[in-house]
Amino acid sequence: MLNLDALAAQCRQYNADFAADEPLSAHTTFRVGGNCRAFLTVKDSGSAERILQYLRQNAVPFRLIGRGSNLLVPDTGYPGVVLVLGGQLAEVSEPSEADSEVIVCGAGASLKNLCLAALSRGLTGLEFAYGIPGTVGGAVYMNAGAYDGEMSQVLESVTVLNGDGSRETLPAEALSLSYRHSIFMERKDALILEAAVRLKKGDPAAIRARMQELLARRQEKQPLEYPSAGSTFKRPAGSYASLLIDQCGLKGYRVGGAQVSEKHAGFVVNRGGATYADIMAVCRHVQETVRSQTGYELELEPEIL
Repeated sequence: MLNLDALAAQCRQYNADFAADEPLSAHTTFRVGGNCRAFLTVKDSGSAERILQYLRQNAVPFRLIGRGSNLLVPDTGYPGVVLVLGGQLAEVSEPSEADSEVIVCGAGASLKNLCLAALSRGLTGLEFAYGIPGTVGGAVYMNAGAYDGEMSQVLESVTVLNGDGSRETLPAEALSLSYRHSIFMERKDALILEAAVRLKKGDPAAIRARMQELLARRQEKQPLEYPSAGSTFKRPAGSYASLLIDQCGLKGYRVGGAQVSEKHAGFVVNRGGATYADIMAVCRHVQETVRSQTGYELELEPEIL
């Protein structure tokens, strides 16, 4: 049972920020969703360990989110506690003297900051991730990727806080990384605290040019002017979601404030005032239409909280 006063006291004691009845629309890139009972920002691994121990001992449901860039939150909100990582858990470390091609960072660090850190150190391999609007932990969780790159190509290891309170460092090979999947999708009780990526020495000018090129391609082809969760559907084997949706004449299809983007058919966007119900109605119509006209099954890419 969730006692908000007791939880707030725990947060004051263990270096975590606390907010009650926080609107999750403010913490998702789709800008939709109701409130959670409490919203916590944990700032170091000790804080995370103690707060999670308290939540588990009191049978309080909780979920960790990053920047909410691959998340859909129902209009009714979330009945438990939502956590994000801040402080030390959102920092990119200084380069190691022992291995200058490895960067270690907190799982709450933005992917953009990790890419910029790689650039500043003349390390190549993360250019594909520049412009992906999530955290490093979120990128590991879903094996994020773009432009023929994905996290599995650069990830070396992660440090996690397990459901029993133990910590362990896992090599990338143990994470079942595949297209938009990791083992953490089945292990919801494991909290990713830190990630290490292994890159290669490169030419800073070439690295910067590639980052700018890919960012320009995103801005040209994707409807970044509207809130969304990025690509709304996973790529089906043998085709592309955007191609199938376009072939079915669904560009511009709209329910309330939610619309299949007229710029890129693979995106469902919030044109203003969209609700979770609007978005799901558009997604269901797209899935049913594509199935009936092409035989392909489209699977949602964003997770539902």
